[in-house]
Amino acid sequence: MDERFEMMLDWLKKQPLLAGCDMSHPVPASSDASFRRYFRVFANSEETGETSFIVMDAPVEHEDCRPFIAVSDQLNKMGLQVPKVLAQNLVQGYLLLTDLGTTTYLSALEGANEVEADRLYQDALSALVRLQKKGQSAAQKLPAYNQTLLETEMNLFPEWLIGTHLNVSLDRVEKHDWQNVQQLLQRSALAQPLTYVHRDYHSRNLMVTSKDNPGILDFQDAVHGALTYDAVSLLRDCYISWPQEQVSEWQRSYFLQLCEAKLVSKDEWQAFQKSMDWMGIQRHLKASGIFCRLAHRDGKDSYLNDIPLTLDYLVQVGSLYPEMIDLVRLLENKILPKLAGFSNQ
Repeated sequence: MDERFEMMLDWLKKQPLLAGCDMSHPVPASSDASFRRYFRVFANSEETGETSFIVMDAPVEHEDCRPFIAVSDQLNKMGLQVPKVLAQNLVQGYLLLTDLGTTTYLSALEGANEVEADRLYQDALSALVRLQKKGQSAAQKLPAYNQTLLETEMNLFPEWLIGTHLNVSLDRVEKHDWQNVQQLLQRSALAQPLTYVHRDYHSRNLMVTSKDNPGILDFQDAVHGALTYDAVSLLRDCYISWPQEQVSEWQRSYFLQLCEAKLVSKDEWQAFQKSMDWMGIQRHLKASGIFCRLAHRDGKDSYLNDIPLTLDYLVQVGSLYPEMIDLVRLLENKILPKLAGFSNQ
């Protein structure tokens, strides 16, 4: 046991909710791309029987629990299914949370038939529209997803994937073309209606729950930003893919729900599609850079396995738009061949 783990156990033993809890074997619950760790503990009582809880271990030198607490409270008030904070220790960086179970959307979808998959996605899209409709006031209190943040995120692509991971550089023309693509994507994102953005709304952060499905995790980085960001994160997931026809059907369903919620109007459909596609390009540029950073900086090599699907999306969707041809050319002529060479070594 490491020192933080022992400190966590000492804190948990003082929590009234965990009276009767066996602290000898907390079970690792999940891991993510941050410095946070999660453990599952069990308590027994005559009234409720065995109840499980989640403990978040968030080292204070790397993580700040306060955004998690604030966003959890906001989402709970909107009627969304998220972990509730039952106890907190901000000095050491521990939270005691309600447990949303063990079945992620990703694990459920990998074995789901068409009907089951559609039900899960419809639930997730409905929850997202609820967030965007009921969260309009709360979103004003969130950090702005502004031009600076968009540019910083997209720069992860040349810095970590092209430079660090592939060890190649862009020539003068390629740099100029890249800057043009960045500007187009920034303008598109900033022109969208602003809403409450979860920022990581995808199959690894959604839990299948028997009530108020889905359970929503990893929301502490929420921002006030572009309407389509979370929807494209879900439908163009970096971890699981679906046929274009199915994605379009879910996209249409989401759009109609937005119309019903009076967040968009029906005559905006074509512009909405393009905005969502370009938002996905921005997100996947960021994601592919993050996957490389996680591998090279943080030693989490498993994320490299998610890069091919992410880049495939960039080529597939980018090819639909003449404005993105320079990005597609860069991917097809320089990045994908080099990446393939790495895979064959």
